[in-house]
Order: sequence, then C-alpha cells, then structure tokens
Amino acid sequence: MTISMYSASVPVFVKLLSNTLKWLDKAEQHAEAKKFDTSVYLGLRLAPDMLPFTRQIQIASDAAKGCVARLGGIENPKWDDKEASFADLRERINKTITFVQSVTPAQIDGSEQRAIEIPTRSGEPLRFDGETYLKHYALANFNFHLSMTYALLRHAGVELGKKDFLGG
Repeated sequence: MTISMYSASVPVFVKLLSNTLKWLDKAEQHAEAKKFDTSVYLGLRLAPDMLPFTRQIQIASDAAKGCVARLGGIENPKWDDKEASFADLRERINKTITFVQSVTPAQIDGSEQRAIEIPTRSGEPLRFDGETYLKHYALANFNFHLSMTYALLRHAGVELGKKDFLGG
C-alpha cells in the first residue's frame, strides 16, 4: 500500500499545529503561576542571531500553508506577520489549520511529480518535484520551526515534554 501525498501532509500539519495551541495554553498557565505577562515569550531566542518565538510560529504557519497550496496547485494565501500577542498567534494557527483542511485529497494526491519552485532571497529559486519537496524540505522546515518554538518554551520554564510535542 502506498502513502498518499495528502495523508503525508495535511494531517501532519493539523496535528502538530493543534499541539502547538496546547503549548500556548501551558505557557499561559506558566506565566500566570509565575505572575508575568505572556508577552515576555514573544521575543525569546536561544541565541542572539536566532529568529524570535513569534517568528518561529509564523514560519511554521507559512511552511504548512505554503506546502499544501503548492502541492494542491492553488494560490498560497499571503498573511501579514503582525502577531503581537498569544491571542494573535492562536488566531494565526487556527487560520492555518482552517486553510490546510480546506484543501482536499483530490487536490493534493498525484502531486508527486508537480514542479515546485520556492523563491529565495538570493533570487535563485529552489526547485523540487512535489514528493521531494514534501519529504525533504516542507516537512523538515515545518518541524524545525515548531521544534524551536517548543525549545523556547522549555527554555523559559514551561513544563512541556515529548508527549506534548508528539500529541496523544
């Protein structure tokens, strides 16, 4: 039995983004218990040259919606990166989940050979076929930025474990 492009993308994005909403809940509980505002989390970095917490979530969102749009051969929605609170981040995650779930298996399945181009800052786009893009770029990029989000919260003292990352 083969695995479908849809089943290897949409459910993965939805599950991990849903898990991220739970991390935000735990972070809010941690901030409340320690008596500080959740805005403290928004600029967290593990290193001076690292993108901050908020940007990690924005990029994970962009990775999920961009992947599904590219594989589905549909327009990738463009969203401003203006999230400035946990409520804003939750809204973006929920909007991402809604968009990703709106793309059907019929739109994504069969996209293994679809030509995918990713623009880069250098101007030279990255080029993939759909399967390579999904397996070796989109999922890796998505997981990297969610791992950084998770690590930043752990670094800040939020009680998260591997089960929180993987989900039930």
